[in-house]
Amino acid sequence: MAILVTGGAGYIGSHACVELLEAGYEVVVVDNFYNSKPVVLERIREITGKDFKFYEEDCCNEVAMDRIFDENKIDAVIHFAGYKAVGESVLQPIKYYENNIGSTIALIKSMQRHECFKIAFSSSATVYGVPEYSPVPETFPLSAVNPYGTTKLYIEHILGDVYTSDPRWSIALLRYFNPIGAHKSGLIGENPNDIPNNLMPYITKVAAKELPILHVFGNDYNTKDGTGVRDYIHVVDLAKGHIAALRKILETTGIEAYNLGTGKGYSVLEIVENFKRVNNIDVPYQIDPRRPGDIDEYFADPTKAKVELGFECELGIEEMCRDSWHFIEEEKKREL
Repeated sequence: MAILVTGGAGYIGSHACVELLEAGYEVVVVDNFYNSKPVVLERIREITGKDFKFYEEDCCNEVAMDRIFDENKIDAVIHFAGYKAVGESVLQPIKYYENNIGSTIALIKSMQRHECFKIAFSSSATVYGVPEYSPVPETFPLSAVNPYGTTKLYIEHILGDVYTSDPRWSIALLRYFNPIGAHKSGLIGENPNDIPNNLMPYITKVAAKELPILHVFGNDYNTKDGTGVRDYIHVVDLAKGHIAALRKILETTGIEAYNLGTGKGYSVLEIVENFKRVNNIDVPYQIDPRRPGDIDEYFADPTKAKVELGFECELGIEEMCRDSWHFIEEEKKREL
């Protein structure tokens, strides 16, 4: 059984490929290395001891996508490919609309032509906009506050319309909260080349002395220590959530949304202090003013994924912190 993984060399996609291969699936990866590196593919092979097909192509290219489907009997797709930097999306919205929505439309058209009707889509908790309460269930009203989130919301609507037009489709909309961590081998993880957008890569760059200090935005929120609370999920748990969703869509038809989160919130300072303790390393930080639009706390209601997919997170904050730093340490050794 062959699963096409778009964006399979990326942070989350690479971990999903590992879980797919270890679960016995045949994997076909497509990636254009816009936000990833070719070496990741060799590391997936090293971790799993298994090989897979790879295509260096852009998912916006319908001709290329058709060739991939022509050359492989694809049973289902996990669609990760897309731009993901919120700040960049605000500055370059057309780039995000064109790529994220365009690549999905090209993929869906190719799937239709080849009668492949099973897809798990990498969505985001950003489709909930600024929720008024937590935990956030899948039934919460949808909105978006930046172009990145809007592309995810539009794609969810597009996939809903696709299912309405043809009930042979089986679609899982996977709404991630905040993925952090890395594979325990230290071979794959997250290490952005520029200033990070997310908390954990920022912490690891400060710990590695690549950045001088961590900026914590606000300490006057209505939380236990005054810093914002978010739902952080270990990337390996997140990858396993995709396997659970894949099993579901292979057996059913319909369209369903699932939160992938722990259902537990950690504050910024809880993450920082646990990282320092677990890894025995200092992370200097300073408190800066709040950012506009940030809210006190934001975490998932994971009940639906537990009931319908049989999925629950297994890894906690210590593993998230330990594995994140282990990957960075191993990366530094490989650079020597």
